[in-house]
Amino acid sequence: MVELTHLDAQGAAHMVDVSEKAVTSREAVAEGCVIMAPETLALIRSGNAKKGDVLGVARIAGIMGAKRTHELIPLCHPLMLSRIDLDLTEDDSLPGLVVTACVKTSGQTGVEMEALTAVSIACLTIYDMAKAADRAMRIEGIRLLEKTGGKSGDWQAERP
Repeated sequence: MVELTHLDAQGAAHMVDVSEKAVTSREAVAEGCVIMAPETLALIRSGNAKKGDVLGVARIAGIMGAKRTHELIPLCHPLMLSRIDLDLTEDDSLPGLVVTACVKTSGQTGVEMEALTAVSIACLTIYDMAKAADRAMRIEGIRLLEKTGGKSGDWQAERP
């Protein structure tokens, strides 16, 4: 059975000591989607949402979220991030937007939480900016797609 690293011998939560871990290049990719009415997607696509440029603001919000992950999730380490890319892709088959984040660092711990936080905050921002048009939007499928580097090595999610 795998042990949880954020619990000490007594079961109390603690921040993992990474001081002895090697500095390696680490990267993580996460995704999520916001499902909405076709008319809402058309409104976002047109750039005429009441609150402004939904995609631009969501991209910046996701970047800010990744940078502040350690302030939002109590046991995450503050990291010097070297890359944060957010891709917001329109998908008429949902209908909605697919949000993908790629985060990279050279450090002693991974960036999975930063990638997941970037996607989560970007999706929440899309909802916030378009909720006046569509309160029934759904945020779904937030997950880690892949990670590279570190002691545990590379990992990739199974694709449906």
